[in-house]
Amino acid sequence: MTHATILIIEGRHADVPVFAAALAKKGYQVETAQSGSQGLKQLDSIDPDIIVINAASLRSSGVRTCQTIKSRFEKLPLILILDHDAKKVEKETADVILRLPFTVQKLANRIKPLLPGDGNNLLHAGPIRLDAEHRRVRSLGKNARLTPRLVLLLQVLIEHRGEVVEREDLFKRVWDTDYTGDTRTLDVHISWLRKAIELDPDHPRLLKTIRGVGYRLDV
Repeated sequence: MTHATILIIEGRHADVPVFAAALAKKGYQVETAQSGSQGLKQLDSIDPDIIVINAASLRSSGVRTCQTIKSRFEKLPLILILDHDAKKVEKETADVILRLPFTVQKLANRIKPLLPGDGNNLLHAGPIRLDAEHRRVRSLGKNARLTPRLVLLLQVLIEHRGEVVEREDLFKRVWDTDYTGDTRTLDVHISWLRKAIELDPDHPRLLKTIRGVGYRLDV
């Protein structure tokens, strides 16, 4: 069973197939929205791995919704479902464009390659998904590759999420040394980590500095 989260934006019309329930049966965590605007409002709170826009069920082209999502979350994969007789849309509109009719299995087959690879050492904390084996992190719609040191740093913070980790203790664990006379390199690595996991690294809402003490991961 997969732990991937799918946001599916689809209306409910008797003559158009809907896919949310069928995808949930396949083991995905499925969140639903019944309009593009409702889906956009949910993005910050649920942080999906992929978005499926069933434009056929919305009686729209879905193009505007795709463009808005791409402008905010450039690397978030999109699948656009169109009616069989809908007007042609630019292929850059979404990562995958499907035209009805097709099976749920075909949709699942197109979803799978777009999901982040899950290694054997996958850690979840709030919106953060750390694949330590492949040194990849996904957070708030962003994907980044980390150095081994940054992976270790994030692992320690995830293990102690919600707790203040003192600077010297963090430095000892990540750099495997008892020498803590100069921990400025820790500050540099914290700033690199924020660039990977925060939407606005200059105003972090996940990785907080506790002045004079250390750092805390709030998720």
